Amino acid sequence: MKIDGLKRNQERNILIIGCGRLGATLASTLSERKLPVTIIDRKRENFRKLDPSFAGISIEGDATVMEVLMEAGIKNMSDVLVVTDNDNTNLFIAQMVKNVFQIEEVMIRIYDPEKQCIIKDSEIKTIFPALLATEAVEKILNI
Repeated sequence: MKIDGLKRNQERNILIIGCGRLGATLASTLSERKLPVTIIDRKRENFRKLDPSFAGISIEGDATVMEVLMEAGIKNMSDVLVVTDNDNTNLFIAQMVKNVFQIEEVMIRIYDPEKQCIIKDSEIKTIFPALLATEAVEKILNI
């Protein structure tokens, strides 16, 4: 898995919010690469999706709550990836992390591309699964 958009050649502490398939895969991959990773999810059972060799920190909690972010060490994070299964939750957390905690590198997954207007001028990087899939299909079909 290739991971772009993260700071290069600097000390990193990465926070991932959401331990679904994407969050768990990202956390496991980054941990495998010996990067310091913390992952937050509301449901403890979601951490079972992490690779058994995951060497990071997992925190059960609601990342919309400032105390949970503080427990995760948000002030020491260089990168935050917000990948819960809810667009509105992701938008809220990403804006809070960017504006309140001044995290420079914030990446968010959004299912509905029309919601991008909410963070248009915020420097929050976005991933749109539907658009990525469409581009892949167009490439395969050579259209």
